[in-house]
Amino acid sequence: MAKLPSQREETLGGYIVHGIPFPTSTDEEALEFLKKMAPIQIEQEYKITYLHSYGQDSPWFAALTNKRLIASRDAESGYTTANPRGADMYSGNETKWIDITNVPAKVHAFTVCYFGSEEFLPETPFVLALIEFEGVNTLLLTRLMGVDPQAPALDWIGMEVTPRFLRNSKLKPTDVYFTPVNSDQ
Repeated sequence: MAKLPSQREETLGGYIVHGIPFPTSTDEEALEFLKKMAPIQIEQEYKITYLHSYGQDSPWFAALTNKRLIASRDAESGYTTANPRGADMYSGNETKWIDITNVPAKVHAFTVCYFGSEEFLPETPFVLALIEFEGVNTLLLTRLMGVDPQAPALDWIGMEVTPRFLRNSKLKPTDVYFTPVNSDQ
């Protein structure tokens, strides 16, 4: 039988502390001080690995990883959404996936973002666009690249665009973006 350790092994880490008050005497009167003691506050980095699932949207992200763009279609009504949906939002019917990678697409609307979340702040300004696909009932919100965000123009609306994909997928909606059809990007 293995011998159990009699004390916990010390490891590196912990905190270097200075000036935490504590009475030198342990009699009852001296320990009353502890009731009035301010809370000790510690600032530390907190990191967690978070496991989550894309659930019914997993095929959409798998398609992006494989340089494909798919949409959800209700087999009964034909209503098609450019973003992933496992069930039709009107009938509740299970949807089927269709490939829209090569379906003609154009800019429906756009905005130039001069501020963004922490992740996108270094990339500002950037262009967000609603993309309209032939035969698809909803729009897809995505990045528009290959245009100058410093010189937005109304002629971007209706401009034909094509999907582009990150070379190394990050399994995020930003794995797909659009560029003008005549762009070299």
